[in-house]
Amino acid sequence: MVTFLGFVGLVSSILLIKYRERAAESLGAGEWMDYFGGVYNVIIIASIFLFFFSVAALTGTLDLFLTPVRWLLPSSAPDTLLDMP
Repeated sequence: MVTFLGFVGLVSSILLIKYRERAAESLGAGEWMDYFGGVYNVIIIASIFLFFFSVAALTGTLDLFLTPVRWLLPSSAPDTLLDMP
């Protein structure tokens, strides 16, 4: 399943770059997109991220990309403060 989704991600990232005008027209321009250079650059940046994550999923190195995200999220440590008698 990961292999299939990796190939779908690769193909969709290439199609996003090829048809970015149609994708930009369907998305519309948001005010926050001006900080990244407009709607076309946001689509290009999103397709580059999708491409790299798809390659990482295909090669089995997705944990390497997601490790910084795990550092930012809180851990699921049990709450030991309420265990007092």
